[in-house]
Amino acid sequence: MKKHIIIVGGGFAGINLIKSLKNDNRFLITLVDRNNYHFFPPLIYQVATSFIQASNISYPFRRLFSKYKNVNFHMGSFLQVDPENNTIETDTGSLRYDYLALAIGTESNFFGMNNVQRCALPMKNIEEALYLRNHMLLNLEEAARNNDLKTAGRLQNVVIAGGGPTGVELAGMLAEMGKYIAGKEYPEIKLSLSNLYLIDALPTLLSPMSKMAQETSYQTLKKLGVKVFLNVSVKDYTDHQVLLSDGTSIDSETLIWTSGVIGREVPGIPKEKVGKGRRILVDEYNRVEGMENIYALGDISLQLTDKRFPKGHPQLAQVAIQHAKNMGENLIRMHEKKELIPFQYNDKGSMAIISKFNAVVDLPQFSFKGFLAWLTWLFIHILPLVGFRSKLRLALDWFRLFITNNPSIRLILYPKRNTTK
Repeated sequence: MKKHIIIVGGGFAGINLIKSLKNDNRFLITLVDRNNYHFFPPLIYQVATSFIQASNISYPFRRLFSKYKNVNFHMGSFLQVDPENNTIETDTGSLRYDYLALAIGTESNFFGMNNVQRCALPMKNIEEALYLRNHMLLNLEEAARNNDLKTAGRLQNVVIAGGGPTGVELAGMLAEMGKYIAGKEYPEIKLSLSNLYLIDALPTLLSPMSKMAQETSYQTLKKLGVKVFLNVSVKDYTDHQVLLSDGTSIDSETLIWTSGVIGREVPGIPKEKVGKGRRILVDEYNRVEGMENIYALGDISLQLTDKRFPKGHPQLAQVAIQHAKNMGENLIRMHEKKELIPFQYNDKGSMAIISKFNAVVDLPQFSFKGFLAWLTWLFIHILPLVGFRSKLRLALDWFRLFITNNPSIRLILYPKRNTTK
C-alpha cells in the first residue's frame, strides 16, 4: 500500500523532498501551499527594486509536477496538525497523512514592536516585494511634484533595518539605481534630499561572514553613499519617524524590515517541542521530538544534536535542500527496512552581492571578493532556479541590465478587479 506523504510548504525543502521521491510508486505525495507557485527567495530584493520581473524567479507548481506521476498539489493555507488522527487542516479542506513534512519556513520578526510591525515593509514573499516596489515608486512620484522640501526629503529617504545579506544586497541595489536612474528619470527631484540608511544592532555588517566580507561590504556601501549605522537598532516607527536606540530619529516614509525572522506557528505541535526562534525541535533524522511520523525541515527546524552546530543549523537554503534529500533517502530506507542515516550538514559557504560586478564569497577553505565573486554569485543563484527558460531569461536580463544600468519595469500596478462593462 502506498504511503501518503504530505509536505506543507513549497520552498527549497519541499521541492527537493518531492524531487527525491518523484515517480516512486511506493509513495503518494501531496504538496500543500497557499500559493500556486515556487519562488526563489534570495533574489526577491531584485523584484522589490524593479530590477527583475517576479516571473523570473517564480514557477507554477502544477507545471513543475506535470511529469511526476505520484505528486498532487493542494492549494490552501495551513491551519493546524492533529497528530493523534494523522490529519492536517487547511482553509480549503482536511487531509490525512502517513508522513508529514513541515517545511513551512519563517516570517519577519518584529521583536514585539507593534508600530514597526504595522508600518514597516517586510520582504519575505512575492506579494510583499511587489507592494514594496509600488510603495517606493509612488513615493518618488509624490516627491517629484512636492514643493515642500521637508516632505520631499521624507518621501525620498529610505531606511533599511538589518545588515545581513538581504539588507546589504538591497542597500547596494538601491544605491546604484539611485545613482544611474533617479537623476535621468526624476529631474524634478532634488537628489540632495535623498538619503539611504542601513541600520544594524551589531558592530559589523554580514556578521556571520568573514572579516574580509564584513569590511568590504562596509567600505563599498559607504562609497556608494549609503549611511551605515552600526551598534544601533530600530526601537519604534511612528509619524514617519524611525526612532533609534541611541535617541536619534530619521524622517522617512519607507522603513524596510530585514532585521530578523521567527518560525511560523504550527498549531497542534506541543509547546515543549518548540525551541528558540519558534523553531521546532527535531532529532538527528529531522523527526519532531517524540513523534514518529512528523518531520520539520528547513528554517523551521531546530536540531541541537549536531556537535558542530550546538545551537542549531543556520537558516540557509543549503540546509533546507540537504534536509530534504536526507529525509527522502531515509523514507526509502525505512520502506526497505534499512538503517537510517543521521543528518549531517555540509557547509558549502555563503555569499552576498554588494554592488555592480562586486560581491563577497566565503567558502570553507578561503574567501574572495570582486568580479570573480560576482560571477560566482550569479552562477550559484541561477542554478537552483526551476526551469531552463527561467535560468536563460534571468541570465540574459541580468547581463543586459547590468551593462545598460536601465531596467525598464518600473510599473506602478494596482491589482484591482475591473468592474466596468
